Amino acid sequence: MPELPEVETMRRGIAGLVGGRILDVQSCPCRLKPIALTPGLAAFRRSAVDRTIERIDRAGKRVVVRLDSEDAIVIEPRMTGLVLLADPPNQEHLRLRIVVAGASSRAGKLRGESRGAVHELLYWDRRGLGSVRLVSPREFERRYGPTKLGPDALELTPEILRERLFRSRRAIKVALLDQRALAGVGNLYASEMLHRCGVHPATRCDRLHTDQWSRLHAALAAVLESAIEHEGSTLSDGTYRNALNQAGGYQNQHLVYDRAGESCPTCSRGTILRIVQAQRSTFYCPACQTKKARSTR
Repeated sequence: MPELPEVETMRRGIAGLVGGRILDVQSCPCRLKPIALTPGLAAFRRSAVDRTIERIDRAGKRVVVRLDSEDAIVIEPRMTGLVLLADPPNQEHLRLRIVVAGASSRAGKLRGESRGAVHELLYWDRRGLGSVRLVSPREFERRYGPTKLGPDALELTPEILRERLFRSRRAIKVALLDQRALAGVGNLYASEMLHRCGVHPATRCDRLHTDQWSRLHAALAAVLESAIEHEGSTLSDGTYRNALNQAGGYQNQHLVYDRAGESCPTCSRGTILRIVQAQRSTFYCPACQTKKARSTR
């Protein structure tokens, strides 16, 4: 389930590892479906051990650990992955352990540990759908550069958002999930954004007018920023946790997601509906979010 707010929360949660030196990379015994680890463990270890973590970035829905060699460790949590510093939900689904010394992580500060303490960067994945890749700068550009990922959703202007999508004949909800158009927006938050700006999720992009694009951009920024402030959404399955294995809080702010059949909290006139778009659940209020719009052309 991790989307941009959850992955950004993970990124911030492990930011204290910057400046640390990698001592070891260990594959954790797991009898379940293995994650994609590239290259193999031996080659991964050769390239990562004794390297210093220079910074921690994010590429869309991926955490990126930048090394002093200019290589990068790219962690893609996909549906059920977690990037942790401590206390994984269980040992059974722990996939990878990266041992780091010389950093002052958030977990270490909370425990009163010194900067020289040894910390662990853990990758946990219940379903094994995620991946961890160590890539060169050239490979990073090929996989995650502008030809593969659009502008980051947190850095969009209203003009860039409209320019990236307004020619499309796709439903706006579907288009928002296209990572080549803009990077980071996921299914849950797309429903919330569209509700907050009053746009029907099935409205074609080329039918939205300028004012709707402006309202959508404002809703997009507000939802993502608030979700990051609340450290993401932990749903009923309890899968998502932050870097210290604590639940997020934004699920308590959801207005439509997973609330089908309930009265709309915004207008109190409509009943929230669930539809399927591009094989994903969409939630909206038919009273708040109508399809009345005109072409931008």
